[in-house]
Amino acid sequence: MADLPTQLALSPTSSLKIQKGDITKWFVDGSSDAIVNPANERMLGGGGADGAIHRAAGPELVAACYKVPEVRPGIRCPTGEARITQGFKLPAAHVIHTVGPIYDVDSNPEASLKSAYANCLSLAKENNVQYIAFPAISCGVFGYPYDEAATVAISTVKEFGKDLKEVHFVLFSDDIYNVWLNKANELLQN
Repeated sequence: MADLPTQLALSPTSSLKIQKGDITKWFVDGSSDAIVNPANERMLGGGGADGAIHRAAGPELVAACYKVPEVRPGIRCPTGEARITQGFKLPAAHVIHTVGPIYDVDSNPEASLKSAYANCLSLAKENNVQYIAFPAISCGVFGYPYDEAATVAISTVKEFGKDLKEVHFVLFSDDIYNVWLNKANELLQN
């Protein structure tokens, strides 16, 4: 069972919630909610949260991802962009797939990470998603330092997430959760 989320205001009508937990089990209403999948550019599953989301959603998710047109051979979602599919067997209605930067490879990881978060929020709004849950994009094998990633993530949500009812961060490990919580309290104090 996930810990109760910490809630902070993004605007008078929008809140940010940070909790420890398993993003594959997160949902609000099963119709206007979406989880974010930290995908790779192929969008066909992988390790970490990406693999867990694909396993929980079932084979229909990979089939839906195959239907997303390639923009270049083997690339359905370039770094910093986002695509949306149904959630299938997940409790959330939608999956928004985004590709964060590989920290030591990307020439401007901060801009790429900001773009990934902003494009997810934009796609959510376009698809009438009112509740969205993010993992810590690029913080796993992509090597993004937690403190820097939290700053980009929370600043971008503060800037672009005000049109949604709730923006959640559902974080799997204590260390990432603690960094996100501290950064949110620092950046969202009026």
